[in-house]
Amino acid sequence: MAVASGGGHWLQMMELYPAFSGKDVFFITTKESFLKKNQVDGVVIPDCNAREPLNLLRAFVFAFKLIRKLRPEVVVSTGAAPGLIVLFLSYWFGAKTIWVDSVANAERLSLSGRLAGYFASVWLTQWPHLSIPDGPEYRGSVL
Repeated sequence: MAVASGGGHWLQMMELYPAFSGKDVFFITTKESFLKKNQVDGVVIPDCNAREPLNLLRAFVFAFKLIRKLRPEVVVSTGAAPGLIVLFLSYWFGAKTIWVDSVANAERLSLSGRLAGYFASVWLTQWPHLSIPDGPEYRGSVL
């Protein structure tokens, strides 16, 4: 499963897409047009952020039902809040989880990126200077 909000998060996920070659990947994003444009199988999750608690709850309920039904083995997210929600629930259901913090976060990790460190099996930053011994790790940049 691959999860990315709109804008740069989605663009970075599409840069990672070739790495999924030969795998059955289901995408979750915040706009139907992203799925159609890239001709990928997936669903739209309610967009949300920390300033919209009701939308966070909607996204959480949507993600809970979806994760319970699909039971993904591995989940990759490039952020933001919807990706964090899906990553957390997938971890809770036993999936391996990978967080790739956005390249846009050059000075410090995003809030979602900092929180992802608590339950991501692999926790990555795209900036070498943000890598620390206990994570996140730097393994390169997708852009």
